[in-house]
Amino acid sequence: MPQIVDLTADMYDCAPAFPTDPKLAISWHCTLNTGCYNLSVVKMSTHQGTHIDAPLHMIEDGEAIDQIPLDRLIVRAVKADLTYKKPRERIAIKDLLPFEKHIDAGLSVLMDTGWGKVYPKEAYFTDHPSITLELAEWFANKGVGIVGMDMPSPAAEDWKSVHVAMLSKGTLIVEGLANLDKLGGEPFTFFAIPLRLRQRDGSPIRAFAMLD
Repeated sequence: MPQIVDLTADMYDCAPAFPTDPKLAISWHCTLNTGCYNLSVVKMSTHQGTHIDAPLHMIEDGEAIDQIPLDRLIVRAVKADLTYKKPRERIAIKDLLPFEKHIDAGLSVLMDTGWGKVYPKEAYFTDHPSITLELAEWFANKGVGIVGMDMPSPAAEDWKSVHVAMLSKGTLIVEGLANLDKLGGEPFTFFAIPLRLRQRDGSPIRAFAMLD
């Protein structure tokens, strides 16, 4: 049996979110004591925790999450070890060149900066490394299917341009990955499975890798 690595962050009541986003709220609607069964109510944004950005997130008339076929959400990928990056440091094209042969072969990329271990501290949302606009355009021009990361966003400052550069060319963005340190340097199959939310901009996902 192939080894499966769960890359999804825990979701729980009052879990941190971007300062301007609604916080995750999970409560009991009824329990075995108050009704005939346990049933919970969940309230959250479409970009809570480990999630995927659809083009509609940043682009008028862009693809909605329910319009993206599953074969673009189950992909071959490689991990880029960027754990040497410091807080707020830029991630540039030169940092991804060691993985270019995999990218040119059509693989998606999961960037491991080690930042997932900062969660749930407040600095997780403010001090993370950021990819440059040039790198975002490089990914898009190479037709990378999914760019994933353990950061809450690909960029802390020029985030709009960075998102648009990738999403406008169909490069999907997965943010908030966990446990990337459990992946090695060999390619694997990556699953980024969202909820089928009609005409919405993104979704929390159950992300995992199947190792060869």
